[in-house]
Amino acid sequence: MNIYDSANKLEQDLRETPEVADLKLAFEAVKANDLAYKLFDKVQNKQFELQQKQMQGQEITDDDVEEMHKLSDQLQNFTEITNLMEKEKKVDSMMQELNKIISKPIAEIYQG
Repeated sequence: MNIYDSANKLEQDLRETPEVADLKLAFEAVKANDLAYKLFDKVQNKQFELQQKQMQGQEITDDDVEEMHKLSDQLQNFTEITNLMEKEKKVDSMMQELNKIISKPIAEIYQG
């Protein structure tokens, strides 16, 4: 079997996991709440802006950090977003476990 066939099968299997299904439903709930979605989008854009600054070697200012904290604090006011964050954690945990499994042959080479 081709390794890419396995990867494509894994991708299909991931789509059918409860964790991904729950994440999809949680994101749909955020999108259904206009205020929550606008704030979510604003936070995403700010994170992207800060990543761009970092990649370009620009300093992230105290004002940038403070703004990000304020936005993050506002996220907590929306149950849809806190639920989405919980679902993201579950998917992230699953992805970390999968990465450990997939990376095992490489890790074994260096562990000798």
